[in-house]
Amino acid sequence: MPVVMDADRMGRTLTRIAHEIVERNRGVEELALVGIRTAGVPLARRLARSLADITGHEVPTGALDITLYRDDLGRHAIGKKPVVRSTDIPFSIDDRRILLVDDVLYTGRTIRAALDALIEFGRPRSIQLIVMVDRGHRELPIKADYVGKNLPTSQSQSVKVHLMEIDGRDGVEIEA
Repeated sequence: MPVVMDADRMGRTLTRIAHEIVERNRGVEELALVGIRTAGVPLARRLARSLADITGHEVPTGALDITLYRDDLGRHAIGKKPVVRSTDIPFSIDDRRILLVDDVLYTGRTIRAALDALIEFGRPRSIQLIVMVDRGHRELPIKADYVGKNLPTSQSQSVKVHLMEIDGRDGVEIEA
């Protein structure tokens, strides 16, 4: 499996994205991060730490489970109950600029489900999308505001973002 990003490059990429966030939003006072379970949550927490290091302000961070909002919920797991994890958004999203975080943007269906789920918690001023990898092949009109790496792939390939918090190591790989 070819390694596309190692741990050092991932760290530098998240720092770059954090600087872009501060610049585009003119600070972090109105921001909150929401990571999509599973991989988006540790990425959101890492970005929150970087933003705090850069600005000296803590950015509220939450976790969003989208399982019940997916449009493919009944397609792949016939006879199996979906695994629903907890959503933990310990702050109001009303009138905030929400930074929605995920590991890979592919068809856009996960992000569509996340938008549906997030809106049930309130009415944010805006929602910006952050992804570590954008691999193209969109099926829905969704575009990330912040991208760690654009990685053109074939549809037969998959991209795996490894995170220390989940996999015990950091890196991005293409799998055939």
